[in-house]
Amino acid sequence: MASALAVAGPAGAGHEMPFYPSFYPQRIAVEALRAPVALERLRQATLHAHVGDLALAVRGGSPRARNAHLSLVESLAGYLVVTMNPASPRLSDPERRCAAAARLAGALAPDGWTRHPYPVTPYHPDFFRHADLAAAAATRVRAPAGPGAALDLAVRTRGALAARVVPATARRGSPGAWDVLLEEVPLEIAAGGAPIPLNGWSGPAALKDGWSHARVLLASAIAEPSRAQAVTGLGQRLARGEPARLAERIEAERALVRTLVAGCERVVLGYTLRREPLNGEYSAGVENAASDAQAGLASGIFARTVKLKDFPWNGELEVGVPAASTAAWNPVAGFTDPTGALLWRALGDPALLPAPHGEGWIDNRVRVEGAAPDEPRPPIGVPPDAIIFAPGTGLPRAVGPGRTAQARVTYRVLTSAFHDGSRTGVADLLYALAFAFRWGGASGPDRDAEVERATAGLRESLVGLRVLRVDTDVLRFGEVVMQYEVPVVEVYLAGGGAARAALAAPWSTVPWPALAAMEEAVRRGVGAFSAEEARRRGVPWLDVVRDPRARAALLRVVEELRARRAVPPALEGRVTGPEAEKRWEALARFARERQHLLVTNGPYRLERATRRRVELGVFRDFSYPLGVGSFNRFSIPVRAFPTRVEVKGAEIEVHADLERVERFGREHTVSRGPLAADWATRDAAAVPECHWLALGADDAVVGAGVASLTPAGTFGVRLPERSRVRQVLVALPVNGHWTQVEVRSVRVE
Repeated sequence: MASALAVAGPAGAGHEMPFYPSFYPQRIAVEALRAPVALERLRQATLHAHVGDLALAVRGGSPRARNAHLSLVESLAGYLVVTMNPASPRLSDPERRCAAAARLAGALAPDGWTRHPYPVTPYHPDFFRHADLAAAAATRVRAPAGPGAALDLAVRTRGALAARVVPATARRGSPGAWDVLLEEVPLEIAAGGAPIPLNGWSGPAALKDGWSHARVLLASAIAEPSRAQAVTGLGQRLARGEPARLAERIEAERALVRTLVAGCERVVLGYTLRREPLNGEYSAGVENAASDAQAGLASGIFARTVKLKDFPWNGELEVGVPAASTAAWNPVAGFTDPTGALLWRALGDPALLPAPHGEGWIDNRVRVEGAAPDEPRPPIGVPPDAIIFAPGTGLPRAVGPGRTAQARVTYRVLTSAFHDGSRTGVADLLYALAFAFRWGGASGPDRDAEVERATAGLRESLVGLRVLRVDTDVLRFGEVVMQYEVPVVEVYLAGGGAARAALAAPWSTVPWPALAAMEEAVRRGVGAFSAEEARRRGVPWLDVVRDPRARAALLRVVEELRARRAVPPALEGRVTGPEAEKRWEALARFARERQHLLVTNGPYRLERATRRRVELGVFRDFSYPLGVGSFNRFSIPVRAFPTRVEVKGAEIEVHADLERVERFGREHTVSRGPLAADWATRDAAAVPECHWLALGADDAVVGAGVASLTPAGTFGVRLPERSRVRQVLVALPVNGHWTQVEVRSVRVE
């Protein structure tokens, strides 16, 4: 049930065990550092990583060039976008606007951005589905005109990058007279803003998809009603996980982007990258550090993989950040600034983690079974005794007879101890869901608009759920036996697909008494969960750690509720008075000792915090179900390359090369060679998948799928409706790694 790495760790009673709970560093220190200080500490190898781009600080020479032990981790940072002035007579029709965008893209200096005139980039998991359209868009952009080239447009700029890349000879527009506006749009805006933590839910998977970013970037500029209506309809269908069939869904994604870019009211010219330094010095550095294609090192996968070279599971990881956290710290709608988000990804433990270089999710604290496949299914009857929660109150009630759903998903929930010593149980899982319906409800006093927006998908998707049973999983190491309680929860959903399964995962990273205490404090006006609601109510943004007044009020609330053995209405009949007393006593003891209420069941806990430095200590409790090495498969991603694609009648044969990792001591190398016929038997986890996309007339999607490896060491693609196919795209991701995947196109006419 849990991943383990064969490393010796203390197990007590003199035993050595191949399972060591939680992750490598014993401590993680996150410190706000000015760029020159961060660079000097990286040079001296006293800083292991810097989360945030240091490119401006090292202009004229990369950290890697001056420090051989440094490497740069690249991730998508934003877009370079041009917006046309609708009042400019020179840009009155789509043809003129598109031509103007092409001229501008060709004239800009290639300084700090990558020319890519299509909104879906190689750093998006769905780039393969748009590769031919991106290539066609690139051919329409003129080659760079060179320094000093004339540009017959009045250009306004917004931001340092835009001002830097516009040629000096270009006419500068003014607020009252301009043709185009050039600006860098951060990725966070395209993704719909900074996500709120929401107690362990990760949000919709579409936040990483290129079509979703394109919709946010470009839809608001469309003035033509019919196109705007088409974009709205396609976007809503895709957000609901429709169409169900893979080929139809890909066609809808491509149609959405085609519609968005058709009028050239706003055009993506390229993208920018974040380059974060990582210290790989042989003794004092780190290795094994996984990152995310879009979040970079500021992702949950980083803390779960990074390993100190000298002290793999007994040292302190030093991480620099550009600025101290200014957002309030609470596990519902706090931690929203970049540094706070980084901290929460180590303190909290979501049910599922975004695939770092792919689409969808990877299992973390739940194991998902039965997510809807890429085929439509008949409606599923929901058992009458399944429960649902009332909006505005969160009170559970039976679904009743006659309800149906489009998908049934079964979750095995990996529970463990909270930092206060209590154990995650069914009551915690149900209370977290009840909280989302109560504070995200459209009416009632317990409402937070930001929580309402963040939980909208969950509340729309969840039709009902049942707790089927609580299994006991046993892990044996010689004489040592460890037992894990695993609730098995069946969830019924309106709509299918893995994205819906992620939204409705029955999980909580915070104990129910802590949530209940924070709710009571918010009701009393101590603060509000979100920044928006705090402004609306005229109260502080609830900070359960750094606000002395809020801390004191929360400690009083906990003691009061403990004395009453309080059971929230949503848990009546599920939690007895004695059980509630034990849970409140555990939380009160933690609050008295730690003087804050930030308690989770995550891999790290807060040890100390000052204005500019935060220290987290590992939570080495053997009830924690994940061990060091659980996510090592993401640390050194390998790639596969289609080397030869042969059309043989109605079939296509794909030959490939594959990268291999060779480790020696604290270092590794990556080599490349032909994919062997027996590779699946030697390393099944590193076998590439052959994804193919068949296109017909007008670039319409005819078919799509995944081909298996044959005994000959090649992939065989059987083309559907061969007479309609004009072109086939092929890509070979390994272990779900889609970042900068090589796409091979073959004509089959």
